[in-house]
Amino acid sequence: MCLFQFTARRLVSQAHCGLKASSSKKQKFCLEMARPSSSMADFREVFAKAKHIAIITGAGVSAESGVPTFRGAGGFWRKWQAQELATPGAFARNPSRVWEFYHYRREVMLSKHPNPAHIAIAECEKRLSKQGRSVVVITQNIDELHRKAGTKHLLEIHGSLFKTRCTSCGNVAANYKSPICPALAGKGAPDPDTQDAAIPVEDLPQCEEDGCKGLLRPHVVWFGEALDPGVLTAVEKELDICDLCLVVGTSSVVYPAAMFAPQVSARGVPVAEFNMETTPATNRFRFHFPGPCGTTLPPALARHETEIIS
Repeated sequence: MCLFQFTARRLVSQAHCGLKASSSKKQKFCLEMARPSSSMADFREVFAKAKHIAIITGAGVSAESGVPTFRGAGGFWRKWQAQELATPGAFARNPSRVWEFYHYRREVMLSKHPNPAHIAIAECEKRLSKQGRSVVVITQNIDELHRKAGTKHLLEIHGSLFKTRCTSCGNVAANYKSPICPALAGKGAPDPDTQDAAIPVEDLPQCEEDGCKGLLRPHVVWFGEALDPGVLTAVEKELDICDLCLVVGTSSVVYPAAMFAPQVSARGVPVAEFNMETTPATNRFRFHFPGPCGTTLPPALARHETEIIS
């Protein structure tokens, strides 16, 4: 078993989505390096030679499309933050309130579009695939903007706003209905003075599998839930073979995703961070490019002069 797999499986067995590791755990998986370079020319040389590129993306990419992050100061829906609503317990206690929150988020996303960072990634994947090179996007985002931009090789480690899972039969299905059910039409306003709709369970989204009619939930990984082991296995395989890794728009504090790039760096693979500011992982990477991802990423992933396009 490779170093990444061993460390990943051990940490994932201890951590759940949304939980931050203790400082001692952070130090255990640190690889202290020299101050990272911000030389785009040097990065481009590495990029030109890479055959398997892994791109790890976080909320910072979607924020440039106007997507609310619900993290930090001001990240409230009504009087709650996501950490209070995106839990199995919250859904068990008040499925109507949780569905109002997710209905609001789904409706917001219908008006949002991929930004230059999403588009640059998708165009890079399409172009390099014609050269026998691969690009995989490993995203913490649930908004599907990468998919909308045209990315094909996509691993959504936290699920999707536009998928549902039945709490009875377990069926997972894509769902782009707007509204997702009649009872939620016009509901979900984020204003703190808005009263809960208190929708009866039987009127909330229901499973459409023959004879089921079970209550649906968003197919996303909530706080306190473990990541899908199948998705994690796919991530491990991609990170094991990548020869260049990009970390784009992520704070690198939420585990287990925060350890992905440092583990890649630990085996000597170049890692480039594109973020508005430095993160706890910055000094473990070879490159760091500060600023909006929509500005820094397109020139980084543009066609290199040495590329041969047939």
